[in-house]
Amino acid sequence: MRRWHQDKKSRARIEIIPMIDVMMFLLVFFVLISIDVIPAFGVKIHLPLSSNAEVSAERYNAVVSLGQGGELKLDGVDVTAEELVPRLIAVRQDHPQVSVIVNGDRTVELQRVIGVMDRIKAAGFQTMSIATRKVATQNPAAS
Repeated sequence: MRRWHQDKKSRARIEIIPMIDVMMFLLVFFVLISIDVIPAFGVKIHLPLSSNAEVSAERYNAVVSLGQGGELKLDGVDVTAEELVPRLIAVRQDHPQVSVIVNGDRTVELQRVIGVMDRIKAAGFQTMSIATRKVATQNPAAS
């Protein structure tokens, strides 16, 4: 029975609006990460295109990356031009069958690529490749 001088007890309520706010923030962060707004580590490069690109998996691949702004990386680690060859030699000590893959942005000067490849070849590395990205098959006569 209810007495007139007693207040109604308030019931606990579950507020849904703060929960929606949290879910929206999580969704926004997920979308930003998914569309690559948050940059990945390494040099951002746009590989040249080739219709005959293939993956080589028999040897250990040491990847030398040349970026637009003069960046030079060996397996994702910043190196100077002078440090490149000693580090490659250290990699060869761990992996006797090493293949060097030169990975450069489309806009990198050809002379810079040739200079890096000359240094590597002078150090005794005979197996070198240039990384490309495979595109859909095109008619070579149309190019």
